[in-house]
Amino acid sequence: MNHAYWGPEFDEAAIQEALHASRTELERQGCTIRRATDNDELCRWTAQYLADGNVVGWFQGRMEWGARALGNRSILADPRRADMREIINTKIKFREKFRPFAPSIIVEALHEYFVGAVADPFMVQVYPVRPEKRAVIPAVTHVDGSGRLQTVHRQTQPLYWQLLKAFADLTGVPVLLNTSFNENEPIVHQPTEALDCFLRTHMDLFVFGPYLVQKG
Repeated sequence: MNHAYWGPEFDEAAIQEALHASRTELERQGCTIRRATDNDELCRWTAQYLADGNVVGWFQGRMEWGARALGNRSILADPRRADMREIINTKIKFREKFRPFAPSIIVEALHEYFVGAVADPFMVQVYPVRPEKRAVIPAVTHVDGSGRLQTVHRQTQPLYWQLLKAFADLTGVPVLLNTSFNENEPIVHQPTEALDCFLRTHMDLFVFGPYLVQKG
């Protein structure tokens, strides 16, 4: 078993239906919606929003099986910002401040950022962040200098890998802060749950299949 993407998947028609059902609230919050023409554009746009300091909900493909959000039902952010943990806790999570957020990293850069690590697509092992990289990714470096990493592999998670690569091309850092797409509840499962979570929290952008929903 080299991935955990065994859950349900929702097509563009289901996403459009959820957007249509929430159109009144989307309009009330001044949301704008645009559709990417392809995955390159989707990842390029999303990477720019992340680099600009926005908190992004990411709903793509088949849901992860298990307790970890692994890049298909995730909230993502820029790991370079030391204040990002506080921002996410204040805007969305409302959880204890000492709890760390996890780094997702393209597997090709694993040893550049972590000491003695092995590839782990399931986010279950903790490794030391290299001392020279701790100031580079402070939002995902725990107080003891460690990180519970998720390696992202192009073969099993091509879209999320592509997003990380687009962020690396933009910033030089092939890492994103990854936490589960929820707010004191189970990880979102279907489009209506994800859209509801986005609208009632202070996420800035929701990447919903090929659609980017931005709050006004």
